[in-house]
Amino acid sequence: MELARTSRRKLSAILRYGSAVGFVAAALCLSLALRASFGNPAWFFFPAAVIATTWIGGRVAGGVAVLLSTLAVQYYFIPPVGFRINEHDLPYFLVFIVCEVLANWIISWRKEAEDAIREARDLLEVRVAERTAELKDANEALRNQMDEQRRTQEALQLARSELARVVRITTIGETTASIAHEVNQPLAAVVANADACVAWLSLNEPNLAEARAAADRAVQGATRASEVIARIRSMINKKPPERAPIQLNPVIEETCILAASQAEKNSVAIFTELDPNLPCVTADRIQLQQVLLNLVINGIDAMAGVTDRPRELRIRTRVQDSHDVLVSVEDTGIGVNAESMSRLFEPFFTTRAQGVGMGLPISRSIIEAHGGRLWAESILGRGSIFQFVLQSSEAGQG
Repeated sequence: MELARTSRRKLSAILRYGSAVGFVAAALCLSLALRASFGNPAWFFFPAAVIATTWIGGRVAGGVAVLLSTLAVQYYFIPPVGFRINEHDLPYFLVFIVCEVLANWIISWRKEAEDAIREARDLLEVRVAERTAELKDANEALRNQMDEQRRTQEALQLARSELARVVRITTIGETTASIAHEVNQPLAAVVANADACVAWLSLNEPNLAEARAAADRAVQGATRASEVIARIRSMINKKPPERAPIQLNPVIEETCILAASQAEKNSVAIFTELDPNLPCVTADRIQLQQVLLNLVINGIDAMAGVTDRPRELRIRTRVQDSHDVLVSVEDTGIGVNAESMSRLFEPFFTTRAQGVGMGLPISRSIIEAHGGRLWAESILGRGSIFQFVLQSSEAGQG
């Protein structure tokens, strides 16, 4: 490899200096050939030879061309012939030398400047290409990251929906006794009214009016049982949220019915103080019922160890700031200490022995998804109060 470099350098030097000899020789031949017709054309051809040599071979090769041209002009074109010069032609000869030196310097300077510009442009193109490739790679990586983030967000949303459904099923499982009681009452009424209808029709003189009334009551009981079952199924089924203007008071009353058996089992009295002038809120009925049922069950469980005072759960609704609806669930349980209070809404954190720690985080996410806020206050040994606020439908439209 070193030998190849040496050979290339030698060949380049031969070409450079050879160009000097060749151009000067050509200028000499042309000058001699045309001297008879044009007088002394050496003043044109030799500077041209210097310029061409400098442009092709560089400043050193141009200097060699200047030297050879000077010798050729002094020998052939300044009398007497030979390497002698008289005083009369000395100024012209010096001017010729200066012109050739200036031509060599100017051409070499311009050639070096153009080479430097070319190298800078090539280097800039290389850097631009490298930077463009880097930006393209970075853009592709960013696009891939955004796609991955979008897929992660979609998977997270799906996981949250599935988890919320599991928590709903878990909550419903905890209120199985209430569900059985709620369904059993209308079914028992159906049986009783059906028996009454048969009895009225079995008389020697059937009492059609009473039989019809008993049949109507049986139909009403069956309808009520169907509504209860539909309500429970809607909480368990996997379906997207359906938001519509709803009244919170009936949702709270239904929740109290669902939790009645659980409250009775734990000797808890449920009281409601519901504002009759409560405006509607735009929300998913099933999701809000899930939040309320979770808060009620938590409040009932919080009073399991209370023996020195009545076990009471109070649910209140009222209008706040003229357009917000405030709902509070207050118990007389054992309360929550400061350390647990700070972690109360963390996923998988629970103070209940059988809890999974997802009810409150999901409840908060549901309320926040509806544009509201859920928070808790507690006094250790005296009880806790959970509150959430939602914007009314009228305020949302305004």
